[in-house]
Amino acid sequence: MTIKEMQERKRELGYSYAQIAELSGLPLGTVQKVLGGITLTPRYDTIMALESVLGEEQPMAVRESARPYNVKKQGEYTLEDYYQYPDDIRMELIDGVIYDMTSPTSAHQIISGFIHSKMLQHVLNNGGKCLPMIAPIDVQLDCDDRTMVEPDVLIVCDRDKVIDRCVYGAPDFIIEVLSKSTKKKDSVIKLNKYLNAGVREYWMIDPDKKKVIVYDFAHDEYPIIYGFDAKVPVGIWNGDLEIDFAEVYDHVRFLYERQKE
Repeated sequence: MTIKEMQERKRELGYSYAQIAELSGLPLGTVQKVLGGITLTPRYDTIMALESVLGEEQPMAVRESARPYNVKKQGEYTLEDYYQYPDDIRMELIDGVIYDMTSPTSAHQIISGFIHSKMLQHVLNNGGKCLPMIAPIDVQLDCDDRTMVEPDVLIVCDRDKVIDRCVYGAPDFIIEVLSKSTKKKDSVIKLNKYLNAGVREYWMIDPDKKKVIVYDFAHDEYPIIYGFDAKVPVGIWNGDLEIDFAEVYDHVRFLYERQKE
């Protein structure tokens, strides 16, 4: 099999990198690099190990590990499966489908952290009860066993929703910072999930296009698109806080300038 065929087979089977590593006996990092297109000339024995997993005949379950988990068809996974994955594997569960999450870029983290700090300072300065939070934090969005998401930034105003293991129910406000690997999921799948779950406001920040797409679900005003030169009001706080994206961009500008060199 070619690497492209293996990638397509992985998507067809719904396997995560961790599951393939368990089945093949290969290190997780090796699986990620080969199937992620980073290692262009993998060793023959690596290819054979991957092909044994991604070929036509498939085992029914991943072999036992420190924290065993079953291989199911996409759409059949539950929180029981989600909690059996190793803690160092980042993923989301949406309507029974497991989505691998790649590590965020530096720009992604800087933007998320900067905005979270502004929101937290606003709450502290005004004695508010809302809780700005930042990933990683699990959100059991629909209060069922088929969905667990991990937004980049969120605000929860009903503190009863914050329990020890997760946020149980829909946050009031969510930000996702888009990347090439998450753009479709964030702008289609999660957009609809957040709307239907009762999230009041959802921002998608596109660092590549320097755009902010705002969905004010509570007031049926969406989408509104801003550039990185705009001050974007936080709707759930009636605009009492504005995020100045010119300031956000100044904070991360060095990364954009480095790309031009």
